[in-house]
Amino acid sequence: LSFAWIFNEYPSFVQEDSRRFVSQETGHLYIAKVEPSDVGNYTCVATSTVTNSQVLGSPTPLVLRTDGVMGEYEPKIEVQFPETLPAAKGSTVKLECFALGK
Repeated sequence: LSFAWIFNEYPSFVQEDSRRFVSQETGHLYIAKVEPSDVGNYTCVATSTVTNSQVLGSPTPLVLRTDGVMGEYEPKIEVQFPETLPAAKGSTVKLECFALGK
């Protein structure tokens, strides 16, 4: 599977940059330092790379808090890594790590 996110309406896809990241492991969308321009509806699109068929999730609204409060939490790694990762010699391996915290 491959994952992408639609912002508000098709064909406006979320573009990954220094603030936005789409995990190809879990499909999660991460946005750092949310800005007013991020407000809207987000819809996940999962695409089968074998059949090229797509499934859309339900839209999820992102709204800004009006009280200005931001939760604080300890830093943590958001990905659970396997104990071992077998790989063939000469192959390419991609490990995805994502940390959160304030």
